[in-house]
Amino acid sequence: MGLDLFAIPVEKLRGVSTQKSGELHALGIYTIGDLLEYYPFRYEDYRLREFGEVKDGEKITVQAVVAAFPSLQRYGRTARLLCAVSVEGMVVTAVWFNRAFLKDQLEVGREVIVTGKWDQRRRQITVAESEFPDRGTARSGTLQPVYSVGGGITQTWLRKKIDEALTQYGAMIPELLPASVVHRHELMPRREAIVRIHRPENSREGQEARRRMVYEELFLFELKLQAYRAANRKQPDGIAHPIKGEDIRDFAAALPFELTDSQKQVINEITADMKRSYAMNRLLQGDVGSGKTIVAAIALYASVKAGYQGALMVPTEILAEQHYRSLTKLFEPYGVQVALLTGSATDRKRRDILAGLEMGLVDILIGTHALIQDDVIFRKLGLVVTDEQHRFGVGQRSVLRRKGLNPDVLSMTATPIPRTLAITVFGDMDVSTIKERPKGRLPIKTYSVKHEMMDRVVGFIRREAELGHQAFFICPLIEESEKLDVQNAIDLHTQLKLTLPELKIGLLHGRMSAAEKDQAMADFAAKLTDVLVSTTVIEVGVDVPNATLMIVMDADRFGLSQLHQLRGRVGRSEFQSYCVLIANPKSENGQERMKAMADTDDGFEIARRDLELRGPGEFFGTKQSGVPEFRLANLIEDFAMLEQARDDAAELTALPEFWTSPSYEGLREFLRREAALQGEPLD
Repeated sequence: MGLDLFAIPVEKLRGVSTQKSGELHALGIYTIGDLLEYYPFRYEDYRLREFGEVKDGEKITVQAVVAAFPSLQRYGRTARLLCAVSVEGMVVTAVWFNRAFLKDQLEVGREVIVTGKWDQRRRQITVAESEFPDRGTARSGTLQPVYSVGGGITQTWLRKKIDEALTQYGAMIPELLPASVVHRHELMPRREAIVRIHRPENSREGQEARRRMVYEELFLFELKLQAYRAANRKQPDGIAHPIKGEDIRDFAAALPFELTDSQKQVINEITADMKRSYAMNRLLQGDVGSGKTIVAAIALYASVKAGYQGALMVPTEILAEQHYRSLTKLFEPYGVQVALLTGSATDRKRRDILAGLEMGLVDILIGTHALIQDDVIFRKLGLVVTDEQHRFGVGQRSVLRRKGLNPDVLSMTATPIPRTLAITVFGDMDVSTIKERPKGRLPIKTYSVKHEMMDRVVGFIRREAELGHQAFFICPLIEESEKLDVQNAIDLHTQLKLTLPELKIGLLHGRMSAAEKDQAMADFAAKLTDVLVSTTVIEVGVDVPNATLMIVMDADRFGLSQLHQLRGRVGRSEFQSYCVLIANPKSENGQERMKAMADTDDGFEIARRDLELRGPGEFFGTKQSGVPEFRLANLIEDFAMLEQARDDAAELTALPEFWTSPSYEGLREFLRREAALQGEPLD
């Protein structure tokens, strides 16, 4: 939409009073441009249909002739008007409720168009709306747009104002998309599309108009991202790590396992970015257990070998402590100094760590949000890694980034989503994806069972324990709740100790102290406990290869991605692993999730189904991740179009003439208006 239309106040339309303009403002409509881009969310179908096309209970609009005098029946305050009408030579009954005033207008032989619900058995139409053609009304035979309205704004009034705006200003609607793009995708011209999305002659025309405007919406969004990247990468203001390839190869060769081809590929992508003088902003995504942590460790090692410090920020203390133990062991032969900083550190320990960090004696600092406090000062920060990055707000990540001179940033997530969608959701990021599992891992077998099968589940635990394996038992709550009839960790812990006296049962939940949680996890990792009853504090990153059984109580109360994360805590060795979901069979949405979990262990497919069930806003956590809210586009249904739009935007911004030619002035003006050519990174 050209800037001219966005510069014309909506008050310029006749009949838009001060009160009406305030009500339009409440809907986000301030200008003529806003009004024309205020799209309907559905259409009311007033097109005439034949009875042969209509199923029982469907809505129908028919042209009829009054066949007999109507009768009026009253039941208290309710009035029912019945009238025999002839449609296609067949006499049916039309019924109006609380429309007594129509009795005198329904004259025998007069034409009437009625819209309502068809009752096949009674041969009756319950009329919602009606009109008389001899009055010159024009609703019948059309698709009428339905808008979101509120306050004193009615559908009829808004339709009228949009019609007036189209008549008065329609000729000013400019074409924004390049002719090559419009031709390539066979898109409707912009002016016609905006007219037809508000005034469709038929369903196909409305669909084509919507397709054109959805594509434009996605294209302009992707253009902003591409333009931002192009404009901000002209200045080499990052750190060019002098990484030696042989250092990375020697480190990888000394690992007790072989890296997968996917891991090698993403390591190459990350180190290539780190060598450049532009600040890296890369998302590393992969399924649970795909080996993201070792990739991050190699990136941190590369930064330290190049003379810089690294930081690893994780969402929980348990995960921070686990990373600290594993990375300390990994880096010990190379003399790399690793420190752990969490909120539970003693004052003296904290002072020692901060002093070592500022003097450059600490090479890698691991911690929770404690890393972003003001007194945490790095001597030479080169790489920031955030694990499960969607759990940190944009502000938290920005603070950590500013602790260095534009350090490289690697964000990790175990919520795998299609690559283009990841780039869209996480903004100005390159995306690396680990697609393989480490060699020797068997697929996890998943079962959904009822609560009544608890005895068999206990027997399953006993059999796995006899083989020397361990089990997780997950509960949604810590203690008993009157509001939710769900199993809780403390009661279950007590129950299992009585049921399985020969086994050692551990307990882990969020209200325990850091020391207690650490001890519970350490005992489980060291095989001192056979079963760990836990809340979802173990959801992310906890690694116990000997655990082969994951049992989730009241699994229907968990989201799909959360269940997949929990399942990923097992299956981390060569042993066959299992996931048992104990669910309420009466929970309809719960059963859909249980079926999805049993059908596949592919994290990308799980994420796709979770998006369908929950929608992108709830899936990503809109407040923190910045999921764009489109007027028409749907990130799930229009995903293929999103990919096309991204490719087209990337191709266009790579052309030198895009930045200079008068042909693209409209798009450059759009980018200037959206401030896409300057400002903070879009993460």
